[in-house]
Amino acid sequence: MGKPIVEAIRVAGVVGAGGAGLPAHVKADATAQTVLVNGASCEPLLMSDPFLMETQADTLMRGLKTMMDCTGAANGIICLKGKHAGAMRSVREAADRLGEGRISVFELGDFYPAGDEQVMVYEVLGKVVPERGIPLQIGAVVSNVESLCNVAHAMEGAPVTHRYLTVGCEVARPMVVRVPVGTLVSDVLAFAGGPTISEYRVVDGGPMMGRVLADAQQSVTKTTSGLLVLPPDHNVVARKVMDPAKVRRITNTVCCQCSQCTDMCPRSLLGHSLHPHKLMRVLNGQTLEQPVAKEALLCSECGICEKFACPMGISPREVNALLKKELMGAGIKWEYDGHPLTPSRFRDERRIPTSRLVKRLGLAGYEAHPPFVGDFEPAEVRIPLRQHIGAPAVAVVSAGQNVKVGDVIGEIPEKAMGARVHASINGVVTAVENGMVTIKGQGR
Repeated sequence: MGKPIVEAIRVAGVVGAGGAGLPAHVKADATAQTVLVNGASCEPLLMSDPFLMETQADTLMRGLKTMMDCTGAANGIICLKGKHAGAMRSVREAADRLGEGRISVFELGDFYPAGDEQVMVYEVLGKVVPERGIPLQIGAVVSNVESLCNVAHAMEGAPVTHRYLTVGCEVARPMVVRVPVGTLVSDVLAFAGGPTISEYRVVDGGPMMGRVLADAQQSVTKTTSGLLVLPPDHNVVARKVMDPAKVRRITNTVCCQCSQCTDMCPRSLLGHSLHPHKLMRVLNGQTLEQPVAKEALLCSECGICEKFACPMGISPREVNALLKKELMGAGIKWEYDGHPLTPSRFRDERRIPTSRLVKRLGLAGYEAHPPFVGDFEPAEVRIPLRQHIGAPAVAVVSAGQNVKVGDVIGEIPEKAMGARVHASINGVVTAVENGMVTIKGQGR
């Protein structure tokens, strides 16, 4: 039964909607005991997953059961925060009605990063994922809410062509909206009434782990969960765009080795060999050959060390990211020796309540749940051929060609890991260049 499901997911171009975009057919082609639904809505301000759980619980259940059947999992667990009361009611009712005794609901605490898959696995199953490992190593598969909804649609022959996302902060009409993949950020912001400030930057994703876009002419992709408009000097933005050389200079000058970044690190609290305060020394004369440098490979870049822990206002997260990039570029890998991983006894006390994090980030006043406003269809889309982990899709259309929603426009390269890409509006292909397929809508 698993192979036809895997093929349907592959054909539909489903990728992980909540993270880096791992092609979902790769995850589905595994054997597991449990499938966890990551409905934590971990990042502050992002609300599309709670909306989907509240309004499309039956679709989510179909996707979850499909993934369970494919992986052979006996149990499915929908994980979400109790504060999302409407979503909690919907998924509990759906689990009772459709779960066949195989599906349960787990209420997560309202802390960050409850949605980190390794944190979630420990919260729900009481097991620690190995260092630099994946949940499958302890018998679990973790899938995002929208990913599983897309799996349900894939089984009905519908490919991934649209994305739900939160548009918030300094816009006239904060909202949750469904848009075609490839919609320009500038068009989404205009649909939301436009920015309310003259100078702004846009964060693609959440305030902790999202990235600051170079400009608003970027495309919404399958992994775009939110667009947050903030002043250029806002602390959420400023740290993300800091020059790497400045990060190194400040770190070498200011770090006092207090170890608070390590004390608060979620991976360190799970027992992983990650000590951010020691990694600060690597930028101060030590080399990548030092054993401690490899610890950067264990960092999830959640940002707690930067936004919450460090009393000196520096960024261990940025340092870890720089080191990780250098390590991976040099082909250096982490080798877990199999030693037992014991979570810290202080772990519960060191959780970061979301409400405190929002205040620390300077986002108080933006956290109200925005309404869902329906669908927005732009006049044109620019669809990237790479929206996922692995090789970019290969264009199979050319300029002048008419396409309709769901047509394949990018195919997975032979013998490579990747994901299909599909047209998200009806129209004509006007360009295939620079890794993009541009489609102008009919009658536009």
